[in-house]
Amino acid sequence: MRDFRRVKRVVVKIGTSVLTEPDGSLDRKYMKRIAKQIHGLTRQGLEVVIVSSGAIGSGVKELGLKTVPRDVPTKQGAAAVGQSILIEAWRKALNEFGLKVAQILLTYENFSNRRTYLNLRNSMEILTKHRTIPIINENDPISVHEIEETFGDNDKLSALVASKIDAELLFLLTDVDGLYDRNPRHKDARLITEVDKITALVEQVGGDPGSWRSKGGMKTKIEAAKITMKSGCDMIIANAHEKNVLSRIIGGEMLGTCFNASKSQYTNKERWIRLAKKYGVIEVDEGANEALLRSGSLLPSGIVKVKGDFDSGVVVSIVHKDREVAKGIVEYSSKELEKIKGEHSNQIEKILGYRNHESVIRRENMVVT
Repeated sequence: MRDFRRVKRVVVKIGTSVLTEPDGSLDRKYMKRIAKQIHGLTRQGLEVVIVSSGAIGSGVKELGLKTVPRDVPTKQGAAAVGQSILIEAWRKALNEFGLKVAQILLTYENFSNRRTYLNLRNSMEILTKHRTIPIINENDPISVHEIEETFGDNDKLSALVASKIDAELLFLLTDVDGLYDRNPRHKDARLITEVDKITALVEQVGGDPGSWRSKGGMKTKIEAAKITMKSGCDMIIANAHEKNVLSRIIGGEMLGTCFNASKSQYTNKERWIRLAKKYGVIEVDEGANEALLRSGSLLPSGIVKVKGDFDSGVVVSIVHKDREVAKGIVEYSSKELEKIKGEHSNQIEKILGYRNHESVIRRENMVVT
């Protein structure tokens, strides 16, 4: 038996393959069933946040397209059309059980800007106190579709949300029973019920990508688990169509695959820095690397190379010998760093004509990765 008695806040992520029919239209009967389960969790005193896919599929159906388009502008258009359909369907399903809904559309940038993230966190706190279920989705119509900024059918998005709002449990509801030790098409495939560490073997058995209706797959779910486990949040991959799946798991039943969280070693601010988008890279020498590992700040004298074009106040990656050793909020822009790299701190004002700080990255604004 699993013990989830400590759980007070959960995130329920529901993927495209679960929420939509083969033609892309929403499975409203399923939405009603899961709404009933979510109502049951709230009656137990749990705070629930939903991360919902399905906007693009709904838009594809509404626009009369035969399949999801490959080009980004048409995908964004389909998402814009489908999002209103999706949120209205959720409103109808949850209103039937006396629950209100709020729509929140996010991009990776929202997690990378500290002020925006704090505003988001405050909004979520207010909504949950007023028995309002936040319905979160990626803001596809305006998202910049770069590799690091897409969420993989919302798997990464749900993990980031769970880590940022201090949820104790993330449900990834999908169309399979969990993670198997080999392709589940094999008759002798065995369900892995507990994962305490993401090993090379776990990543290897991650499975194939999803169907045309889903951007994700088991690989993106394992990436999500890496985020939640380090953030002190358990994550469960379970079959969305298992009867009363949410309440049964909360009750301790061994359904699906549970990725057990390690004790979070980061403060809220450190967790934000670790998961925020990196706007550039600073390469450091051996002396600076050793200082960072001893909990020191990053000084300009230890900088070997600066990569990227970034402003001060953003998160950058610190690397040594091609390996990331830390991330932090930088005090100087990339152009400024090009001028002061390799110099002693007492030369900063002489070179730039001013000095923001003696450190390039202060220790309190850094997390060793």
